[in-house]
Amino acid sequence: MKLSASEDDLGSDNHVPADIDWHMLDKSKFFFLGAALFSGVSAGLYPAMVLKTRQQVSSTQISCFKMSFSIMRCEGLRGFYRGFGTTLMGTIPARALYMGALEVTKTSVGSSTVRLGFSDTTATAIASAAAGLSSAMAAQLVWTPIDVVSQRLMVQAPNASPCRYKNGLDAFRKILFADGFKGLYRGFGISMLTYAPSNAVWWASYSVANKLIYGGLGWSDNIRRSESKATAVAVQGLSAAMASGVSALITTPLDTIKTRLQVLDKEENGVRKPLTMLQTVRNLVKESGLAACYRGLGPRWASMSLSATTMITTYELLKRLSAKNQES
Repeated sequence: MKLSASEDDLGSDNHVPADIDWHMLDKSKFFFLGAALFSGVSAGLYPAMVLKTRQQVSSTQISCFKMSFSIMRCEGLRGFYRGFGTTLMGTIPARALYMGALEVTKTSVGSSTVRLGFSDTTATAIASAAAGLSSAMAAQLVWTPIDVVSQRLMVQAPNASPCRYKNGLDAFRKILFADGFKGLYRGFGISMLTYAPSNAVWWASYSVANKLIYGGLGWSDNIRRSESKATAVAVQGLSAAMASGVSALITTPLDTIKTRLQVLDKEENGVRKPLTMLQTVRNLVKESGLAACYRGLGPRWASMSLSATTMITTYELLKRLSAKNQES
């Protein structure tokens, strides 16, 4: 299993190691380029997230086409980017935590599993699963409050409403004033249940799919170091797509419950209070049965597939751009 590479591997201009580990990276370049690249990716995928969120909090089933037409007609293109400023501000620290935890865990666990005598494929899967789990947990510490604020902005009506937020900062202040810090962490537990196992499964599946594809092509690590960029992107994209489909099917009900917990309230004696998880599930089942838990599956599946393919190719490109030269 190629969890590390020698300095000779890094010193060649024409060859890039098949696996670039944490100690091989220029950290400042890694985080700076990562913030720029992932911010651009987030901007391209954000409209799908708005559609998914609005479908999940809607009391009736609305198709993506009707939802998109309604947003464009009533709010214009700006409606597809409600809350994007808040999301963009949170993306940078969340991604930094995510990428740091991912690489450190994958390298340390990978080395340990190899010493324990596991096969290359098994060791890679275990290291990737552990890395996915730890990175998701680290990122959620920052991402949950950002998620709560941005989703409130996504779903609010374009015209005046009883709980109107002017912008992300205004929403942050009002949530903090009304519910305290726990209001910013609504749905934190189910976010962990949704994203941590999903991330672990995704990264393990991706690493195994990647090795299986290269194995099926009969390519060794030596051949992979000199592969064309187009081939690398194609294999990474296919591996990411294979790892995304099942993950979306498994986690969409949890994601729907999480979104409703973070966005919707109940009213008792004129006072707005957060819904409990049990109340949220009961309301969903009452509306349309178990099918209600899969509202937003279409845009979420599309978003996850596009996001996974784009993110992993961007991430692998980022690692290659950030790899230290032999001289440094």
